[in-house]
Order: sequence, then structure tokens, then C-alpha cells
Amino acid sequence: MADNDTFIREVDEQMRQDRAHELWSKYGKFIIAGAVVVVLATAGYRAWEYYTEQQLAGYGDRFMSAIELSGQGQHEEAVKALEELAADGGGRYPELARLRIAGEMAARGDKAEALKAYDAIAGDGAALPALREVARLQAGLLAVDLEEFAAVESRLSSLAAPGNPLRHSAREALAVSAMKAGEDQTALDWLNRIVEDSEAAGGVQNRARLLLDYLAGKGVKAAG
Repeated sequence: MADNDTFIREVDEQMRQDRAHELWSKYGKFIIAGAVVVVLATAGYRAWEYYTEQQLAGYGDRFMSAIELSGQGQHEEAVKALEELAADGGGRYPELARLRIAGEMAARGDKAEALKAYDAIAGDGAALPALREVARLQAGLLAVDLEEFAAVESRLSSLAAPGNPLRHSAREALAVSAMKAGEDQTALDWLNRIVEDSEAAGGVQNRARLLLDYLAGKGVKAAG
């Protein structure tokens, strides 16, 4: 019986070897080709990943160089460099360049043009949502000097909602715009929201308290 079992195992093993040899004879070249494709694909992906990282690093260097030019007072050169990056850059750097260009416009006093530039970014569905939100805030801040309170309120009210990370700056802008429009009660409400928010930065809270003191000096009190 033991000899029979041994013989059966040997036959079974031989059959498996013969079957493997047959399969290899038929499909071995395809298996090798498949393995080569996997290796080449992996190598290609790694090469592309490295190339992409190098490209993005280059765009980052160009962006920082433009910022340095601006810091040195070479605003025209900075804007030119940023415009080039916005045109041919990759990743999110074109959007960052557009934001910075709008900031350069505002800094040199072209507030109306800067407002249009920020609005264009805010309305760009392809832009990163966080950058669109920043553009909306910047546009709203400029609108305080350029538009009526109702327009500013339309721009910033959603950003001023609880939980929005930009709410503190949005609320401050709404308060200032309301005061300019003579709507002191509305301004009081926005300022109180700032000082009652434990997450508001100290600088924002301090400015809010100063404005509240100013309104109190005018006799403005919370409704009720």
C-alpha cells in the first residue's frame, strides 16, 4: 500500500510538472511580456512622478522669485513674472499667481481692477475651492471702499457664517462697511459676533472692541 501511495504521488507530481511545462511552452512568452510591461509601466510612472515633482518645484521657485521682486519694490517685474507663471505654470501655481497679481493691483491703487481680478478667480469653477474663498474675501475687503453696504453684505455674508475659517475678517469688513453706510446697529451686531467668538485672533478682537467703544460713545446699544 505504501508503495502504491508513493507511486501515485510520483505520478501526480510528474503530471503537474508536465502540465506546468506545457503551459509554459504555450504561454511563457506572454507571461514574460506581461512582466516586462509591468516593470516598464512602474518605471515610467516613477519617472513621470519625479518629472512632475521637479516641474512643480520649478514653478514654486518662480513664484517665490516673483514675491521677492515685489518685496524689493520691483512691482512691474513681479507682475510680469507672475503673468508668465499664470500662463504656463502647473499645479495650483497659476491660481496663486493670479491671486498675487490681483494683490499687486490693489497695492498700487488699482482697486477696481483688483476687484475684477479677484472676482474672476472667485468665479472660476476650476480653481481650488479654498483659493476661490480667499479671492471672495479679498474682493469683499476691496468692495468696502468701492461698493454700497448691500453689495458688500452679499459678497461676505456666507463667509461670515459660524465655522467658516475666514469669518473673522469677513465680519470685520461687514462691520466697517455698515458703519460707513450709517447702519450702526448692524455694525454693532457684527462686532459683537467677533468679540464673542473665542477663536477670533487677538488683533481682530482688539479692533472690534475699539469700534464698539466708538459706537458706545455715540450711544449705540444692542437692540433690546
